[in-house]
Amino acid sequence: MPSAEVIAAGLRSGDRRALARVMSWIEAGDYRADQAIKALSPNGSTSYFVGITGAPGAGKSTLTSQLIATMRRAEQSVAVLAIDPSSPLSGGALLGDRIRMAEHVHDPGVYIRSMATRGELGGLAQAVPAGVRALEAFGFDWLIVETVGVGQVQVDVAEQADSTLVVVNPGWGDDVQASKAGILEIADIFVVNKADRPGVDDTVLELSAVLEFAKPRAWKTPIVKCVGHTGDGVDALWQALLDHRGHMTVGGGFDQRRRERRVRNLTSAVHRLALRNAQQRFTSGDFADIIDATARGAMDPMAAAHRILGVEGPVR
Repeated sequence: MPSAEVIAAGLRSGDRRALARVMSWIEAGDYRADQAIKALSPNGSTSYFVGITGAPGAGKSTLTSQLIATMRRAEQSVAVLAIDPSSPLSGGALLGDRIRMAEHVHDPGVYIRSMATRGELGGLAQAVPAGVRALEAFGFDWLIVETVGVGQVQVDVAEQADSTLVVVNPGWGDDVQASKAGILEIADIFVVNKADRPGVDDTVLELSAVLEFAKPRAWKTPIVKCVGHTGDGVDALWQALLDHRGHMTVGGGFDQRRRERRVRNLTSAVHRLALRNAQQRFTSGDFADIIDATARGAMDPMAAAHRILGVEGPVR
């Protein structure tokens, strides 16, 4: 079994077997994944991270497949993490997105992997930040994370991405629903997919009107009409993505977003390691007893957390 250091070196040299191994470690929560990621520091990545989100059934996977093809014609390499709903039996990804992108699986410039949400809110698996770090080290030009996109917590993807694409369909919602979903704040580009259907122009007008009343931003959010199954409009979407990357790079937003992302990932890592450390300090029976007492209402969650973490008194 190769060590974490060997796997990290393999990532830097473009070894696909090393990439597959570390991604499996990451998704399984194997401690060797943490060691491999640590061995990849410092982060000198030039990869550009795109998040694609939207309601289920909006056609995100088909659109992503077309975007991959456009990127490859531009001689850009691309990796995709498709965040799938977890299987109710195994907890693993259902692999639906990977099936829809099957035409790219034999392209050496493309890497596609499904990850299970495992119940994570916002459709982002806990393993995504580490997975992105591994893909950055491998050296892909573009990283795409396509999320399940359920409810208001789809904003999670924007906290990780350099550019966020929000995919909607004709007849989608109204301005009140848009505001409640929080997508006005996260969308760098709106994509009205399935634009061959009736109502597309009304949807564009609705989005335009809502954006007029949104908080002013230096970047004017474009609205791009696409037809995912034919590829119509994808070239315009690609150009809008390039324009936003240029805007982020010149205006300093690129560095700022990455700084904020690293701080959020630090907080997430602290939470995860604190829980793991707490679990290791207890025998499995004692830890299970605390969880059971909390579940039965016999112990307050805050009191249980203090006991698990060994914290005395208030935490200010």
